[in-house]
Amino acid sequence: MYVRRSRNEPLTTQLYRGIRDAILNGALAPDSRVPSTRDLAQSEGVARNIALRVYEQLLSEGYL
Repeated sequence: MYVRRSRNEPLTTQLYRGIRDAILNGALAPDSRVPSTRDLAQSEGVARNIALRVYEQLLSEGYL
């Protein structure tokens, strides 16, 4: 969905940008729920700590 291991970009950055872009282009509506960190990590094949960091950054920037 958001992460491609073939890129040279860090997984955290890829996931952050993917979710942020989905919010900005309306794919994630303002009142919609985002998956739990466990579900997001599992679906993207990343560690849960990566999902936690991404959500924390999005929250601190006002996206969530």
